[in-house]
Amino acid sequence: MSSSKNDTTIDSISFKNLRRLYLFALLTIALTVLVSQFILQYNLNRQLSDSKIINTSGKQRMLSQKLTKELLILHAATDPSKVELEKKRIDSILNKWKFNHNTLVYGNEKLGFPEEKSALLNKLYQSIQPNFEAIIAASHQYLQIKKNEQNPEKLQQLITIILDNERIFLTKMNQIVEQYDQEALEKVTLQSKTEYGILLFTLLVLVLEFLFIFKPTNKKIEILISKLLTSERKALKLAYNTEVLSEIKENSVKELKSLNYAMENTLLYCRVAPNGTLIHIGEKFSKLLHYNKSTTEQRFSQVLTASEKEQHSIDRIIAEKHRSGWQGEISFTSKEDTTIWLDLSMVPVTIKKGASELLIICFDITERKKAQQEVERLNIESSEAKINQQKIISSKIIENQENEQNRIAKEIHDGIGQMLTGLKFSLESINLDDKEKTSQKMEYLKQLSLDIIKGVRTATFNLMPPELSDHGIVSSLSKLCQELSKLTGKSIVFYNKSQFEQRLDSLTEINIYRLSQEAINNAIKYADSTHIIVQLSHSTSILSITIDDNGKGFDLQSVEKKRNSSSGMGLVFMQERIQYINGRIFINSIPGEGTRITFNIPI
Repeated sequence: MSSSKNDTTIDSISFKNLRRLYLFALLTIALTVLVSQFILQYNLNRQLSDSKIINTSGKQRMLSQKLTKELLILHAATDPSKVELEKKRIDSILNKWKFNHNTLVYGNEKLGFPEEKSALLNKLYQSIQPNFEAIIAASHQYLQIKKNEQNPEKLQQLITIILDNERIFLTKMNQIVEQYDQEALEKVTLQSKTEYGILLFTLLVLVLEFLFIFKPTNKKIEILISKLLTSERKALKLAYNTEVLSEIKENSVKELKSLNYAMENTLLYCRVAPNGTLIHIGEKFSKLLHYNKSTTEQRFSQVLTASEKEQHSIDRIIAEKHRSGWQGEISFTSKEDTTIWLDLSMVPVTIKKGASELLIICFDITERKKAQQEVERLNIESSEAKINQQKIISSKIIENQENEQNRIAKEIHDGIGQMLTGLKFSLESINLDDKEKTSQKMEYLKQLSLDIIKGVRTATFNLMPPELSDHGIVSSLSKLCQELSKLTGKSIVFYNKSQFEQRLDSLTEINIYRLSQEAINNAIKYADSTHIIVQLSHSTSILSITIDDNGKGFDLQSVEKKRNSSSGMGLVFMQERIQYINGRIFINSIPGEGTRITFNIPI
């Protein structure tokens, strides 16, 4: 009797310890989630303004070059109405440029721009300030002198000051944008490392809880059940001793109530006969399956699912593993036609000699499985989208190649071919006896030969300009601007601002030439621009080419969404080509004000 009381006391203490361990495990998981969310939200809040700052600093470069472009247009303008219009544009650009510069340097609480910056950024802004102020002062002085139409030499001197400082400003602004980009990348990298750290810590907590809480708990429950069954056998042997039987029953009832309360409210469990018939099901498990406990003589598989195929699979597991036990994951379709996943443990328990039953303990892992399936689905969709995108790009490339070949064939057939045919017939019609007509035809044949040579040169220039292979990218871009300016009648000007003279490898030069050609052609075809400025500058590590136009501009986001359109695929081709030579492309366009495209290529 004394031994029974001690066992009951020990089991009660063990159960309380189990509850405390469960509470500790849940609190640990909740605390981990809260701390991880706090850290993630803190890091995300630090990155909210990064995109706006990088965008504004990128616009500063565009506005500085746009200011220079407008001043050059004003310098060349003679029509008074156009002069006044250009002055208003320049005043607007100056105000916007100064506002953005002050916002970046001193911060703006309303726009979410921080006042505090890294030491390197402060140093860069201090370095760029003299050039900024020099451009502002020279621009205002130029407008004042231009207003009175006096001192042309002074105007030219001011233009030179603006161009010199604008080149330095652009180079330093590129360094500032790259520094902002680097700092944003460092924040994202830190965020990624933090997330991985939190994930590893969470997994470690779960593994430790499984090893030191859930697994030992499962074993203790088995021990408790075994002790209860042993107590029941002892009670039957002491049936004649009323006092002992009553005391043992009372203790057994208490233990059963405690165990039943724990299992009913914290576990998905049930008891099943070796033939698969349901003996008892816990309250929580019953609610999950929407099972009516008044129903009798039902198999466990029938309670789980109405699908005969799934019932057969569950019955087979019970029939094969009712002696050795089983542990694994199963899925089934509930009565509400939803899929439920369970992590199921099947433990054989001996009730008495020759009689046994199965204790089934489950954990609902449906949400985890849904999350895994969703991740797999998103990965498949992402892969399919990338494949489709590559197919579209490949088909467009083939289509462009076919169009270019057809154009060259048509140009040769309609131009050079017809002129050669005319040359042949003219040669055949020469009569050496008629010297006067022969002399006239010889002059005609000379002019026709010159036209054929010109046509051949034009065709070969479109295929591969000789300047590119002979003299390099600077000469070929200058020639491209001259030729397109003659053909279209538009003002297309090329500036080698930093006097770049290096030769690059042929693959890089070809891609730079094609990128510039594509950007200029887009400005001619789609932008309705009258002035296009192509500027080339370089630093020790970067070659920068900027194409500005004063056309109608466009909304970059809406164009990027139209990936299958001509303009959308044009941007895709430029991005693919610039990535091929490890470069970067920056596109800034304002509807109604024009477009700037900048290519940065490592050298």
